[in-house]
Amino acid sequence: MATAAKTVYSHITKDPEVCGGRACIDGTRIRVMDVVSLHRRGHTPEKILESHPSLNLAQVHAALSYYYENPREIEAAFEEDRKIGERIEHDRADFFKKSPAR
Repeated sequence: MATAAKTVYSHITKDPEVCGGRACIDGTRIRVMDVVSLHRRGHTPEKILESHPSLNLAQVHAALSYYYENPREIEAAFEEDRKIGERIEHDRADFFKKSPAR
C-alpha cells in the first residue's frame, strides 16, 4: 500500500494525516491559510501571535512566506473551503425547508 510522502518546509509541514494534507505550521494544526486569513484582515505578525500564542514569530513569518511562494495552492484551499461552506449552508437550508413546522 503506497502512502503519500510527507513534505517539510522551514516551520511548515504538509502531512496527509494532518488537516487533510494542507500546509500547517510545524507541530500544530494551525494552517498557513489561517495565518494568511488574519493577515488579510490587517493583523500584523505580532497581532497574529495574540490569536495563536503557541506560535513564535518565526513560524508566523514562515507561514506568510510559504503563502507568497505558493499563492495558488493557498488560494485553492480558500476556494475549496468557500465551496464547502456554501454546500453546508445549502444543505442546512434544504433541511429546514423539509422539517415540519412546530
